[in-house]
Amino acid sequence: MSTGRTVYVIDGARTPFIKVRGGPGPFTPVDLAVQCGRPLLLRQPVAREAYDLVILGCVNVIADEMNPTRVAALCLGMGADMVAFTVQINCGSGMQSIDTAYRTIREGSADLVLAGGTEALSHAPLVLRQEAVQWYADFARAKGPIEQAAQLKDLRPDFLKPMIGLERGLTDPITDLGMGQTAEILAHRFDISRETADAYAVESHRRLAQAQENGWFDDEIEPVFDRDGKAYDRDDGVRPDSSLEALARLQPAFEKPYGKVTPGNSSQITDGASWVILASEEAVERHGLTPRAKIRDSEWAALDPSVMGLGPVLSASRMMMRNGLERDAIELWEINEAFAAQVLACLVAWKDEAFCRQVLGMEQPFGVLDRDLLNVDGGAIALGHPVGTSGNRIVLHLVNAMRRLDKRLGIATECIGGGQGGAMLLETVR
Repeated sequence: MSTGRTVYVIDGARTPFIKVRGGPGPFTPVDLAVQCGRPLLLRQPVAREAYDLVILGCVNVIADEMNPTRVAALCLGMGADMVAFTVQINCGSGMQSIDTAYRTIREGSADLVLAGGTEALSHAPLVLRQEAVQWYADFARAKGPIEQAAQLKDLRPDFLKPMIGLERGLTDPITDLGMGQTAEILAHRFDISRETADAYAVESHRRLAQAQENGWFDDEIEPVFDRDGKAYDRDDGVRPDSSLEALARLQPAFEKPYGKVTPGNSSQITDGASWVILASEEAVERHGLTPRAKIRDSEWAALDPSVMGLGPVLSASRMMMRNGLERDAIELWEINEAFAAQVLACLVAWKDEAFCRQVLGMEQPFGVLDRDLLNVDGGAIALGHPVGTSGNRIVLHLVNAMRRLDKRLGIATECIGGGQGGAMLLETVR
């Protein structure tokens, strides 16, 4: 429970989430962060140099943009003396930027912070297997044509075939399991059927399509423009015509032939960025800002990497117990949809008496989380999961959805590859 200064969410924006289509997309991580941040900063009654700190979550940092936060801050005109650093905790990176800003302001070290997340998964590098790297190193050390010719006899055809770095990045080095395989473990452990997972995915697409149709993202999304002048103004992975029949035809992606996790009920690989502005009460008064919400608390948890998808259950439950909150006190939830089976497993775990007692230390089960309060405008299955951005997006959207639906308390939470989870408790300000 927070005991320091009050920290407010002032404003925020994100780019559309652009689906990866087999090659580098039109935007790098910094491109996305800058195009998203520029209009957000322009509409504030605050000079850009007045910010104390810039923090950005990014997992797949590209070689030309080391510390993308500093690059973005300079491109945004925030001044040469602006401290800016990048944070990385896999899927929670975008929330980690907010959490770091929240704790810094709460403890009195800053008053106004720009915190975000950015990711261009389409720019994930190609990497060589270790044996190929060793061969190239040996060849580079060879002296003269005779030694180089001798090295050529060890050259194998597969040394010339790189792998997509993202594939290795989505495999846990401790368990040697892909993220999708951890979702399969949860589906088996909590008896999540393929049909139930597909139905969840269909509903995610339906909700996102409805939100787009009703203009509920109009104040959240800032269009971005590529170098040819093409505009991107909406999340382009949504499939309004998604159906159980169509999803049933897809093959399992990770555990063939009987697995339950498919491309249709998993999060999409996308590019996108998101920012939020956080301020102390002193900064609100000094600059004449209008808060949208305040951060009540945050929590991080860790667990076995093979069941990383249960991270939201641990982090959110601990945070609620610390704040003396019952389930019904939370009026809206955002749980990042890494996989439908993973989200559904969290819901079943919260109902499981033995799990709640043994793992969460609860005398009674947490209970049934009302699906009408969860991801009300769809989630990552329909709009995508740019890893370093998603934690920021769910916080931003939770604030906007609570205000639209006249809700007071909400929780944003996500599972994190490597066996962790993050959660944040927010309260709207009227």
